[in-house]
Amino acid sequence: MRLLALIGFLGLVVAVAAAGYFFGGFYNVAATQADPPPVAWALIKVRMASVDRHATDRPPAGYDTPDKVQAGAKAYMTRGCTNCHGGPGVEWQKFSEGLRPDPPDLKEVVPNREPRHLFWVVKNGINMTGMPSFGATGMEDGEIWSLVAFLKKLPEVSDADFKAWTAK
Repeated sequence: MRLLALIGFLGLVVAVAAAGYFFGGFYNVAATQADPPPVAWALIKVRMASVDRHATDRPPAGYDTPDKVQAGAKAYMTRGCTNCHGGPGVEWQKFSEGLRPDPPDLKEVVPNREPRHLFWVVKNGINMTGMPSFGATGMEDGEIWSLVAFLKKLPEVSDADFKAWTAK
């Protein structure tokens, strides 16, 4: 019984200390400050678990045909994705270096993500990361799926192909 009381007391002390730290303004929210490692770890785990739980849409048949991939490349360019993430032969804009967390290099990220995850992120955005909800801007599901098709091919897209696919 004493052990349970001690555990409860310690839990209460930790909760009060954490509340004082966060709500007392001691946690620095400036984009120039990196998150402490435990906070960064927790944010990544929470984000990944949330995306996995909520990403339930399955890709439609034929979403990744060559013409859809090319349409997705055009959407990637015209919707401004290159501003933060860059692209084949396209550097990201300087302002994106001030975002925290940093926008990921999608060539490294997309091989480890399922199409449903990518679709959900593009459609809904990610809170507190600078990743907007393109669904909220009126981007239709079909266009989002073509963007996902392009993203899945992104690691192997050449600079020349991207330039040709995105030419007006």
